[in-house]
Amino acid sequence: MINNVSLTGRLTRDVELKYTQSGTAVAQFTLAVSRKFTNQQGERESDFINCVIWRKSAENFSNFTHKGSLVGVEGHIQTRTYDNQEGQKVYVTEVIVENFALLEPRSQAANQAPTTSSQPANVADDDDLPF
Repeated sequence: MINNVSLTGRLTRDVELKYTQSGTAVAQFTLAVSRKFTNQQGERESDFINCVIWRKSAENFSNFTHKGSLVGVEGHIQTRTYDNQEGQKVYVTEVIVENFALLEPRSQAANQAPTTSSQPANVADDDDLPF
């Protein structure tokens, strides 16, 4: 079976970094990904994809991104269910991020004056992930 996802988009809000009871970092974020075609009004619509990233990658992702950052992510789709406080079953589909790349210079992403380097920073292949 194949379950691979590659997305490029912008963060809709700042990354939400938390730690499990055992101290493992986990971050959640939503990525706005533009659709390939325009609608009848000539506007390009976007899909909003929920993503989760774990461990050191979660800390790095949280430290180097903010609302509006352009990023690329690779991972796989995962579904899960839980019962909410009202006792209703909630179904969640999200991308579990295994690798990511920052696709604009840090200075541009932070709305600062450009630095001499315009190369995007990359973070990839975190060997301690269980995937």
